[in-house]
Amino acid sequence: MQALPTGIFVEYLYKLGEHEFRPTVTIPIESVSNKEINNSFLHELFFNFGIINAISYYKLTCAPKFVIRAGQLDDTQKFFFRKLFYNGLGEFMFVNNIDIPFESFMTIECEEHPENEPTVEDGEDSPEEDNNSDFNPEESVKKPADRFNIGHNFHGNLITVGGGKDSVVALEALQSMHADNLCFQYNRDLYPENVAALGCIKLAGYRSEDTIDFNLTFDKHLLELNKEGYLNGHIPFSSTLAFATLIGAYLNNRKYIVLSNEASANEGNIFGTNINHQYSKSYEFEQDFQKYVAYYLTEEIYYFSILRCLNEFEIVQKFLKFPSYLKVFRSCNVGTKENKWCGHCAKCLYVYIMLYPFVDKAVLHEIFGHDLLDDETLTDIFNGLINPDLTKPFECVGTKAEICYSLDLAVQEKEIEGLPKLLKAYRKAGYNQFREYNIPTYYNPEHGIPEDYLKLILDL
Repeated sequence: MQALPTGIFVEYLYKLGEHEFRPTVTIPIESVSNKEINNSFLHELFFNFGIINAISYYKLTCAPKFVIRAGQLDDTQKFFFRKLFYNGLGEFMFVNNIDIPFESFMTIECEEHPENEPTVEDGEDSPEEDNNSDFNPEESVKKPADRFNIGHNFHGNLITVGGGKDSVVALEALQSMHADNLCFQYNRDLYPENVAALGCIKLAGYRSEDTIDFNLTFDKHLLELNKEGYLNGHIPFSSTLAFATLIGAYLNNRKYIVLSNEASANEGNIFGTNINHQYSKSYEFEQDFQKYVAYYLTEEIYYFSILRCLNEFEIVQKFLKFPSYLKVFRSCNVGTKENKWCGHCAKCLYVYIMLYPFVDKAVLHEIFGHDLLDDETLTDIFNGLINPDLTKPFECVGTKAEICYSLDLAVQEKEIEGLPKLLKAYRKAGYNQFREYNIPTYYNPEHGIPEDYLKLILDL
């Protein structure tokens, strides 16, 4: 780690057999306002970020052993990262036909912490036996985090902004705290084509100096190995983002890291399994991360999702109170580089469905390019979004119940012959099997939202 006149520069070294990878992190000096940086603490933050960032390279082979020579972890920390890697790579292993039970999943080898080692009492089962176990570090009078003296001058919010409808709702909910908010941008300098986030930030009334940047490069050798047939697939990106925002919050004295993950992110993609494309957006991960940070790093910074009490349908209703964002927001991964909705993927179809009952059809067609519900090439994706017996598309989409509810609104009291093709098929099937779920007035009590913030989002 180097502190340069232009900012902070960190280079990591990962090795896989004869292969080496050297990704880097750069943070411009304009994105650092903390005048009293504790270098030992900052080093520890970057060390932890380096572990989760390694997942992009680890997945090339899913090696049985993960060796760390840059720092220390105790057994409970190892369990935290093993659980995160295992559940975060659930989709990856499913797609690549990898069947590894958690107890046989990777071992982590590194130098042990010399003190504050949480232990398992006699007669208790080790948490490492089950990837569904909660992460619960042992409470002690002196936590490992106590070794860092980072002060108490933390205030305000660091808001992650991806450019989709969820982050728009978070931005608007926190307008009363505008003067004490900063927006967090991941790889803005490296991917300037992702202009949706910047457009949403600008519409919310923030200037460029209200935005901090965290830029991560990937070693291109990774892509070369992918072309040679090494394993590739989805990683839990939001967990990487979590550790990055922790660094950003510390460098700018921010008390709260505010995410935009909803209750719907808790639903997996394959019924009866823990496979969830959005695992690192789930409340399970959020809780684990909160405990990990408070016990091992600091209690001065708190990470939470302000939307966790809501479902996706309710978020859409709040988003539509601010129609100026309709032509700016984007969340299609395929069309990101061209700043557009591709109009052919599960994410596009899902968002289209959720907006369909409430937005003028001409406006929707202008945004998405055509009537997605009249496009029979999307039939398989459509069925995956609504049929409980099929795998839900591996995308950041809402629950099948919420999607069916929106479709019900779209077809009710309308002549079937006038409906677009996919809606016509849905209407004929009378498909909604989820009517017992009170979707428009849903409230999820399982959240970590501070009381003042809870009122802001519910009153929006």
